[in-house]
Amino acid sequence: MRMPDLTRWYGGPAPAAAGASAGRAAGTALRSRTTGAVRGPRAGGTGRPGRSSGTPRPPRWRGPRRLYERARRAWDRPLTAYYLILGSSLLITVLGLVMVYSASMIKALELSLPGSYFFRKQFLAAVIGAGLLLLASRMPIKLHRALAYPLLMVTVFLMVLVQVPGIGVSVGGNQNWLSLGGSFQLQPSEFAKLALILWGADLLARKQDKRLLAQWKHLLVPLVPVAFMLLGLIMLGGDMGTAIIVSAVLFGLLWLAGAPTRLFAGVLGAVVLVGFFLIKTSANRMSRLECIGAIDLGPKGECWQAVHGIYALASGGWFGSGLGASVEKWGQLPEPHTDFIFAIAGEELGLAGTLSVLALFAALGYAGIRVAGRTEDPFVRYAAGGVTTWITAQAVVNIGAVLGLLPIAGVPLPLFSYGGSALLPTMFAIGLLIAFARDEPAAKAALAVRTPGVRWKTMRRRVTRRPSGER
Repeated sequence: MRMPDLTRWYGGPAPAAAGASAGRAAGTALRSRTTGAVRGPRAGGTGRPGRSSGTPRPPRWRGPRRLYERARRAWDRPLTAYYLILGSSLLITVLGLVMVYSASMIKALELSLPGSYFFRKQFLAAVIGAGLLLLASRMPIKLHRALAYPLLMVTVFLMVLVQVPGIGVSVGGNQNWLSLGGSFQLQPSEFAKLALILWGADLLARKQDKRLLAQWKHLLVPLVPVAFMLLGLIMLGGDMGTAIIVSAVLFGLLWLAGAPTRLFAGVLGAVVLVGFFLIKTSANRMSRLECIGAIDLGPKGECWQAVHGIYALASGGWFGSGLGASVEKWGQLPEPHTDFIFAIAGEELGLAGTLSVLALFAALGYAGIRVAGRTEDPFVRYAAGGVTTWITAQAVVNIGAVLGLLPIAGVPLPLFSYGGSALLPTMFAIGLLIAFARDEPAAKAALAVRTPGVRWKTMRRRVTRRPSGER
């Protein structure tokens, strides 16, 4: 007897086959549920597991483009400026301590001093400077503004004391120092840069709040007269290099305040004329100007320092001769641990070392510009821009003199060269930038989330308990 075709009645496979298929499907679904896998075709898709066809896939960048996108996202993070300022300044300071020890050892032995004499003094100044950096980074902005006028008055008083006979000390032909007892000395003109920045930023911020900066007399007075007073006190001691940096700070503040081009050009022209007169009337300054790009020592050896700085850089090669292996510091290159420490770094660390130092200063300058450009507080904008102008201009003047592109101005490389009077105000200024970078709203939120207690409070899911005890 022939069995009827049950497919016609059930519309599918036989009952036994249908039961087996249903069992296999249930088992597959159960295994998929326990393992978390996704089985079966997507709704309206092509049968491949994954996201639905209606959701577009994110683009997959490979190679340079992917690296560029990652770098751009990392660069735009709220704490980028904070980390750049802190990291680059600390790296420059630590590398500077190493180079001060290497470059000053022979100089100390020539003076019948211990080989680590200059290093120990620089290390002590770095420790004190680290305390100033931490203090400045934790101080509120209102307190920074409150310190502007007292710091300016104290600095002017000390700069006047320098010119009093019997109190001021002359070093290298420049009378810009005060003796603190023993081998410790203080150069008040280094603190004049910081005082001018804080005072000028507070002055311009208050005038901007009152909408007075549109008038040229409020833009120039009393900022320019006070800056010229500081320049006069500095030039009485014969320190042309510090005067150049203070002038750069003044122009930076005027540019940030939106000075008109003709007004800016007028002040710049006046400063250039005064500088030309001071250079023309000094044989020493004229000889430094004539040594730009010199490859010969000169008939009287007036370009000795500039030429031997080039020798040091040229003998370093790609990776240098090694730490402590410099030849020029053995009496050939004057001031190897102060003005020309970059040349010793090039000789011992090579092109790789000098480019690393340049990259660190470039990162510090970019971070300062970013802080000044993203803030809405006028005081923060002027102060951050002034500090960035100060450090960048001083680095350019020092490195340009070592490379033979600029006249030798006698200014130290910030955070790198030997000199406690230069290191202390610079580290305080770095702490100022750190405080401004932390004060940005986005940076504040990012730092708050990083705190363990705040993270627990913000990321914990609030659960309401029912009367029955269920959640």
